[in-house]
This record gives sequence, C-alpha cells and structure tokens, in this order.
Amino acid sequence: MDDFPRSPERSAESWIRHTTDNQVAHLTLNRPEALNAITPGLRELLVLRLAQASADPEVRAVVITGAGRGFCAGADLRGGGAGADRRDGPQGGTPGPGQQDSTPGSGQQGVGGERAADGERIAGDVARTLRLGAQRLVAAVLDCEKPVVAAVNGVAAGLGAHLALACDLVLAAESARFVEVFVRRGLVPDAGGAYLLPRLVGPHRAKELMFFGDALTAADAERLGLVNRVVPDAELAVTAREWAGRLAEGPTRALALTKQLVNASLDSDRATAFAAEAAAQEINMTTSDAREGLESFARRRTPKFTGR
Repeated sequence: MDDFPRSPERSAESWIRHTTDNQVAHLTLNRPEALNAITPGLRELLVLRLAQASADPEVRAVVITGAGRGFCAGADLRGGGAGADRRDGPQGGTPGPGQQDSTPGSGQQGVGGERAADGERIAGDVARTLRLGAQRLVAAVLDCEKPVVAAVNGVAAGLGAHLALACDLVLAAESARFVEVFVRRGLVPDAGGAYLLPRLVGPHRAKELMFFGDALTAADAERLGLVNRVVPDAELAVTAREWAGRLAEGPTRALALTKQLVNASLDSDRATAFAAEAAAQEINMTTSDAREGLESFARRRTPKFTGR
C-alpha cells in the first residue's frame, strides 16, 4: 500500500478534480499515481472545497471519490511535488503542499511539526500538527452543512478510511478495502478513528479492526455497518450520482439540521438531545422547504424543494 511512486510535479489545484452538476459538488482526489495519498496541500484544498460547498446555496450535496484504482491510501510520506509553500518549512507550523507527511496510510501528517531554531523538537508539536491537519479534515466532513457521500473505489487506508467513514453515506465498490493501518506502523490511530469506529461498529469490533490492522473487504464492511451499500465497480459512480441527486432534491436545511442532530446524539444525554431536536425544529420551520413540505402534503402533491 505504501509502494507508490513519487508524484510528478504539477499544480496543487489539480490534486482535486472539482465539478458541480445538478447542484451536486463532485470532489475527486486526483493523485492516482500515489493512490490518492493526502499531502498537506491536498488536505488544505479539500478542506477549502468542503467549506465552499457548505456555504454555497447552489450546492446541495457532495460526493467524494478517488481517481484511478484507489480511494485514498492515507497520508503521503513522500511529499506532493510542485506547489510547496516554503514559508511552512520544517520549522514552520502546518506543512505546505510539497512537504512530507508521516507514514503512508496514517493521518499523522508532518509528525515532528515545529522545531526550535536549534532543531530541537518542541513538546506539543505532534498534537498541534494533528489538530490542524488530519483531525481538521475529518471535522470538515462532519461539519459540512450539506450531505456528503463517499464513493469508495479500491483501498481506503488510515486517514483515507476515516475520511470515508466521516461521510454521511458510504458507497463501496466490490473492490474496496478498508484498512486501519496504524498498528502496522506502531502508531496510535488518528484522524478521528477512535471516535468514529466505536460509534459505527461498537467498541469490541473497533478494537479488533485497530488492534490487528487487517484489510476489510467491502462485503465485510457492509456486514459490520461501516458502509451503506456495496455495488459492482462499474456501477459505483452511477449509484453515487443517483444518491447525491436524490439528496440535492431534498430539503437542504432540514438535512443539515438532521445531520447535526444525529452526529451530536451519541455524545448527548436525553435532555440535551431533546432540547437540540426542539431547537432544530424551531429553526427549520422558518424555511421555505418546510412550508412547501406541509403545503404539498395538504394539497396531496409532490413537494418541490429549493434548498431554502
């Protein structure tokens, strides 16, 4: 999984193919020669694209997938070619687009982080780099105000697996594989893995996956509840487009509020969850889509939601 060649130099902007079609933003990780391993520059671009989709009223759903034969092999140890920001060198804060991350497959990009002028590592560097890096990327998916669909083709390892699992709906090609690769490198899981996995499969299954680091087939991932549906490889893009299209036709603000409620529910007691639900209902009833939904029900017609 790590044995990919160094990426040829090209613009960092090309590392994600970004198109919008029928109010769906399609974000394709575009480093197929490196199994779409994530450099700091690619990470920052993906965070930006998710923020833009979240804020754009003309975008009502997002699809994330990978170019070539893999979804995402994790973080890229070898760097990302052109586009490096030399201001963020080994003694800077967040690494730039062309700088090295840590172990491929992990989310610990730029481990070692800042150093003092004499080259000595400063306590807190690793935690700070992680907060500003892999954790920030996973949070960008969880916090996106539009539903996000992962279309997982091929391998999704480490940070790549957690990027997929943070999405609201996960489609997997039959060839997909999910790998909690961290233990193979002697690393602690990061990029939100110890938060996401127990909530999806329970603590015992999560520990099994993280302790052994075995590759999980798409069928097994579906059986455990990590993915919503497995489809033939040739049907992955079409199915993702269909699902995202249905979401884009839905009541966008209601979906955003529902996403917030579900994501927060596992960290809340009943009273807090019920209060959040009531507040969400109050906010949603001010939207045009809520009025349209009620009116269409009363008049026995199909609603036409506009995302407002």
